[in-house]
Amino acid sequence: MKSHTEYLWFNTKEQIEFINITDKVDSAVKKSTVREGIVLVNAMHITASVYINDAESGLIEDFKDWLSSIVPMKKEYRHNDVDYKKNAYSHLMRTIMGREVVIAITDGKLDLGPWEQIYYAEFDGRRKKRVLIKVIGD
Repeated sequence: MKSHTEYLWFNTKEQIEFINITDKVDSAVKKSTVREGIVLVNAMHITASVYINDAESGLIEDFKDWLSSIVPMKKEYRHNDVDYKKNAYSHLMRTIMGREVVIAITDGKLDLGPWEQIYYAEFDGRRKKRVLIKVIGD
């Protein structure tokens, strides 16, 4: 059994930003030389997410609108009383969108559905954060 680890680093320009990382994950899988296995991709920060969905700009805007309707950024949250950044909303958005994804590797390739893409979602940006890519298999 082989394993391969890489880290992606992000320092987004926007406070909330969605970045397609499918090509970067695919590159890590290729470097690993794993033919059959899995890849774990997870955000290493509690105010960011990794998820899989369609790579369509309208859907990205829908996600932003939907998340803002569920978790308003300007609301007074108890966490804001102890956190100088006033970023409770970003912790809640991350919980909704999830922490990580696991994707099968078949014949050396990501085994994604026809429209599936891997995204990094940043909810409290403008500072350096990382994503773990862990490939495991034979």
